[in-house]
Amino acid sequence: MHVAIAGNIGAGKTTLTKLLAKHYKWEAQLEDVVDNPYLDDFYNQMERWSFNLQVYFLNSRFRQVNQIRQSGKKIIQDRTIYEDAHIFAPNLHAMGLMTNRDFENYSSLFQLMESFVKGPDLLIYLRSTIPNLVNQIHKRGRDYENSISIDYLSRLNERYEAWIHGYEKGKLLIIDVDALDFVDVPEDLGSIINKIDAEIHGLF
Repeated sequence: MHVAIAGNIGAGKTTLTKLLAKHYKWEAQLEDVVDNPYLDDFYNQMERWSFNLQVYFLNSRFRQVNQIRQSGKKIIQDRTIYEDAHIFAPNLHAMGLMTNRDFENYSSLFQLMESFVKGPDLLIYLRSTIPNLVNQIHKRGRDYENSISIDYLSRLNERYEAWIHGYEKGKLLIIDVDALDFVDVPEDLGSIINKIDAEIHGLF
């Protein structure tokens, strides 16, 4: 079984992925942030490094999805291959931070990869407002994220909502995270787990 968590920067994907992996005894597939050789450069010079960063993420997640399917294990994944292609890359292109040539090359590569992968059995989308995202980003204090603008986050949020509205790859669970504290309030985590239980009972 393949469960994936989607959401904007700072929505709480990695934290929830780890908590759910522990609860369900699933294997967690986390986003490659620590070893990503492009992130620092990208946030300092987006136009120069956007294509390199997006291809790196695409390669990394395509590899992850293949491993998930071949493993036969129950796996929960932090962010999907679809978010790169439907949200992050088009946003960089629309902002003039990725050239037409690079975007067409990237899109062609994604379409080829997509023909070999299957969507997750359950997608959990963490919906959040911009103030909450900004608060969470500041709280975790990653140096390379200090330069993220509210405009950039807003554009991503709009694309997330549009993508989720038309999502048809499998089961979908939307969780509004603004009023939740699933780290420090056990009841909040419990309410999320109850919703997931209701969805995954239909998968078996």
